[in-house]
Amino acid sequence: MERRILTYRCYVDALFARDEVDWERVKEEHLAQIAFFQHERLIHLIVTVVFALLTMAAVCMSYLLMAFGAEGAIGWLLVTAVLLVLLIPYVRHYYILENEVQKMYRQYDRIVARTGLNFYS
Repeated sequence: MERRILTYRCYVDALFARDEVDWERVKEEHLAQIAFFQHERLIHLIVTVVFALLTMAAVCMSYLLMAFGAEGAIGWLLVTAVLLVLLIPYVRHYYILENEVQKMYRQYDRIVARTGLNFYS
């Protein structure tokens, strides 16, 4: 997904350098792509939050088991480590999706300006 969004955003950037472009068609396509990536972003936000909550629960469980000297603390430390290893790529991926969709919003504003409409002036 990362490569797809980056490739698409670079494609739209390349369109701005061209002279003859059907900006109305580009605008419609761009809105569809934004919708796809927004959906992807929402799904990854949910997954990232769930992993973060599970990681925090595992950290708390590990701490409590170690504090009271209960058995199973090593197992919970292992679970915590695995969740942390999985959480880092999820956060990175969500970060990329979030930033790229924000850039796509700015591209959309430029596309709208090319169609002759400008809502911000």
